[in-house]
Amino acid sequence: MCGRTSCHLPKDVLARACAYRDRQGRQRLPEWKDPDKYCPSYNKSPQSSSPVLLSRLHFEKGADSSERIIAPMRWGLVPSWFKESDPSKLKFNTSNCRSDTIMEKRSFKVPLGKGRRCVVLADGFYEWQRCQVTSQRQPYFIYFPQDKTEKSGSVGAVDGPEHWEKVWDNWRLLTMAGIFDCWESPEGGDLLYSYTIITVDSCKSLNDIHPRMPAILDGEEEVSKWLDFGEVSTREALKLIHPTENITFHPVSRVVNNTRNNTAECLAPLNLLVKKELKASGSSQKMMQWLATKSPKKEEPKTPSKAESDVPQWSSQFLQKSPLPTKRGGAGLLERWLKQEKEEEPEAKRPHSQ
Repeated sequence: MCGRTSCHLPKDVLARACAYRDRQGRQRLPEWKDPDKYCPSYNKSPQSSSPVLLSRLHFEKGADSSERIIAPMRWGLVPSWFKESDPSKLKFNTSNCRSDTIMEKRSFKVPLGKGRRCVVLADGFYEWQRCQVTSQRQPYFIYFPQDKTEKSGSVGAVDGPEHWEKVWDNWRLLTMAGIFDCWESPEGGDLLYSYTIITVDSCKSLNDIHPRMPAILDGEEEVSKWLDFGEVSTREALKLIHPTENITFHPVSRVVNNTRNNTAECLAPLNLLVKKELKASGSSQKMMQWLATKSPKKEEPKTPSKAESDVPQWSSQFLQKSPLPTKRGGAGLLERWLKQEKEEEPEAKRPHSQ
């Protein structure tokens, strides 16, 4: 399942991260609908508002179905046929939708049949691994592997908003397949747009953390086919719904357990090794650079750029047999990490089997 995500980018940066080409091959940015309803957060939970991508044709008759809109929507689908005046009175959980029963449940089958497909945008999502010995749960942050680029190759802290935006122009957002619906209260008022995230069996690398994962659309072609309901049938679109191994993750502080905590500490990587310092991968270097932009009163960076070769990727080798003690102060951890001048590669850890 998927019950917690992060999406903290400002509106303009988020739009640039979603650049695409329309049917004529023109480079485009999706337009915002109701941008004032978007609330960036490191710690989003069901019933909060999150940004989703969808076809412009859903809002404008005669529009090109390949053109895209970004719209904030409520997480937790409220079916259009729901008769109560309060969405919170819905008696079943619709934050996730299992791919194997999607065509059996009216709440999901009806909007899917209407082409109401969307892509849920996030920096990544969180999942918890339970330890059999202690019964404690260790949270992980899960996201696309990140490629180092000319703009984002440095590990040093980012000092100003202009540099911060350049970094995030190159961050690859996680794109999860979803279904949305439009509900109108019997008492009238504004229409409520809401969505559910489709889930599938976990890929091999995530199975030790949790048996389910979001259906991730890996690449522009898959995103385009899922959104373009005017050209791609439901049957064809559902062929895109399957697990992907193109995913990476790292353990994070248990501060994320409380949904009221909305800081970069929620997804700052934990230091897993006691005797050896962790060598950052390309993905984690970008993660640290991102987090550094949100750290208070940063010092001048002293760490030189790291070589791209011979660096380990975050993977299941970091699954823990028992959770480590929670340490507050993700920004402080980040600063120490950024100042490392000599790093060693960690020894592989055996995955914990649940």
